[in-house]
Amino acid sequence: MKACESCSQRVEIGKNHRNKNVFIRAIATPLVYLPLLMVPFVIFSAYTCYFHLRLSGGKNIKKWADFIPDRASHRYELKSQVTMNPSFKLSAAQSKLYWIFNCTWYCPLSVALFEWHAYLVKVIENWWCPFTHDRKNEHYQDAAIDQSFWHIYPEEAKKLDEDDLKNPIWNDAEDNK
Repeated sequence: MKACESCSQRVEIGKNHRNKNVFIRAIATPLVYLPLLMVPFVIFSAYTCYFHLRLSGGKNIKKWADFIPDRASHRYELKSQVTMNPSFKLSAAQSKLYWIFNCTWYCPLSVALFEWHAYLVKVIENWWCPFTHDRKNEHYQDAAIDQSFWHIYPEEAKKLDEDDLKNPIWNDAEDNK
């Protein structure tokens, strides 16, 4: 059976992990937490983008909370959290708190933060730069806006290529009537 096209680009990690030396895997594990040092800067950057859009007139802009999964959707609580059999005595994988921290807080909040930040940057790009490139129509629809900066100035909008002028990602035809 042939895998779907999107599956053919999967990252291969599961079939390689156990072949890695345990010492190397032990070094790799804490590396996942180093980005925590950068989280305050990412939060600052995302909120800077958010307030840029708000102060520029933006409304209905999604918030970080809109990207965070509902706590009730998590499968495990501390009482029911599964753990791994330790590969060595001090392995964090045998701790319920380790998995709760990772799976309930660190991963969902981090993914939500980066998704929100990417969304805000796309909104900013759609606002200031309504110029198509090969990834824009496919990947920017989640950040659609009513009109771009160029579209609110009819004389300037005339300078745009026809595809950019009428692109529904940054030009809601209903708002231009």
